[in-house]
Amino acid sequence: MEQHECIIIGSGPAGYTAAIYAARADLRPIMYVGLQPGGQLTTTTEVDNFPGYPKGIDGNALMEDLKQQAERFGTDVRWGLVTKAELSTEHGGWHTLTIDGTTSVQARTVIIATGATAKYLGLPSEEKFMGFGVSACAVCDGFFYKGHEVVLVGGGDTAAEEATYLAKICPKVTMIVRKGELKASKAMQNRVLSTPNIEVRWHTQTVELLGGQSVEGVKVKNTETGVEDIIPATGFFVAIGHKPNTDIFKGQLSMDDTGYLITQGSTVSMNRPGVFAAGDVQDKVYRQAITAAGTGCMAALEAERYLSTLH
Repeated sequence: MEQHECIIIGSGPAGYTAAIYAARADLRPIMYVGLQPGGQLTTTTEVDNFPGYPKGIDGNALMEDLKQQAERFGTDVRWGLVTKAELSTEHGGWHTLTIDGTTSVQARTVIIATGATAKYLGLPSEEKFMGFGVSACAVCDGFFYKGHEVVLVGGGDTAAEEATYLAKICPKVTMIVRKGELKASKAMQNRVLSTPNIEVRWHTQTVELLGGQSVEGVKVKNTETGVEDIIPATGFFVAIGHKPNTDIFKGQLSMDDTGYLITQGSTVSMNRPGVFAAGDVQDKVYRQAITAAGTGCMAALEAERYLSTLH
C-alpha cells in the first residue's frame, strides 16, 4: 500500500493553497481532486475579489493558476474521489483512504478540503443559466448586477443577509419565500421588511427562469392562488443553504448538525491526530475563496508541525 506524509482531499482554493505550502515544506503532498476539480469557483465566470487580479479572472483560469503553482513545487495532483476514510486515533498513526472504491493509500497527515455544495432548486433552466445570471453567492457575484433588478430565493438568515446586501447595490430585490413567514432571526427579518427596495413574495415558488443567453426574467407561482406571473430580473440568487461534503467522515470527526466539520479552538486541527480541515467544509460563515485559501495555508503549516513531532 502506498504511504505518504500528506494527502490533500479536494482541489478548491483551500486544497491548492495547502498543496503549495505543503510542497514547499517538502512534504511531497498527494492531492485527490474529487468530483468537481477546482471546486465551486469553476461555476463562476468572473472572479473580481481575489487579490492579485486587478482586472478580474475567470474562475476556471484562477484554479488552473493555483494548480500549476502547486505542481511547480512538486504536488502530485491525481484524479480520483476518496470514497472511504479510516482515520487513526493514535498520534503518529496511519490514516487509510480508499480511492474510487478500489485502491487504498495511507498518510500520516490528511488535509480535508472537500468544500460544500450549494443547494439549488433543481430546475433545468437553472442549470442552463449557471454563471449567466444564476448564482449561489450574492457576496461573490452581486457586484455584476449593480443597478439591475434581481430575484433571490430563500427565507433563512443567509437569504435575509444576502437580500439586504443586494439591496444596497440593486434598485429592486424580490425575495421568493415558499411559506408565509421568514425562517430568519427576528433581527434579520426586521432588516428585510424595513428595507424599502426589497419586496417579499410569500407563498411563492419558482417555476422557470426565462431568457436567451442569460437570465431575463423569473416565472413564479403563488401556491395559494395558483396564479403565475413573470418577474423581470437579470440576476437569480439561490440562498437555500449548502451541504458540506463530509459524509465519509461521519462517526469519526466532530461536526455540527448540518455536517460542517468543527475544528479545535482557533486552529484547523480536527479531533483525530494529523487530520486538518480547510475551506468551506469547516466554514459556514464567510465561504469566500480568499478565506478558504487562508485556512489551506494554516492546514499545511499545522501538518508540517505535526509531522515534525514524529521524527
